[in-house]
Amino acid sequence: MKLSKAEEQLMQYLWQLENAFMKDLLDSYPEPKPANTTVATLIKRMTDKGYINYKTYGKSREYFPLISKENYFSNHVNGIIKNFFNDSASQFASFFTKETKLTKSELEDLKSLIDQEIQKK
Repeated sequence: MKLSKAEEQLMQYLWQLENAFMKDLLDSYPEPKPANTTVATLIKRMTDKGYINYKTYGKSREYFPLISKENYFSNHVNGIIKNFFNDSASQFASFFTKETKLTKSELEDLKSLIDQEIQKK
């Protein structure tokens, strides 16, 4: 299950903080800050989806992510490759290198990363 844009934004704050109470999460938002009820609703939906959990301390809850940023991003990219590029990483790489307007230096860096991964296998 994917996160909405608002949920992804909240998840970014939680990944940065690692553990956070409601006040910490609200403080992470720029002005104008969302209402407590808005953030509480997002937290509830994200908990139901299995992305976050919490520890209870009296009446307070400390929230923490159940998925790392890297795993979330990896799942997201793999979904894009599967759904838009016929499950072909080569088609994705071709599109990515042509359509993102990478500089020659960035392409060389990317080639170097690919070469390193080839050597590992």
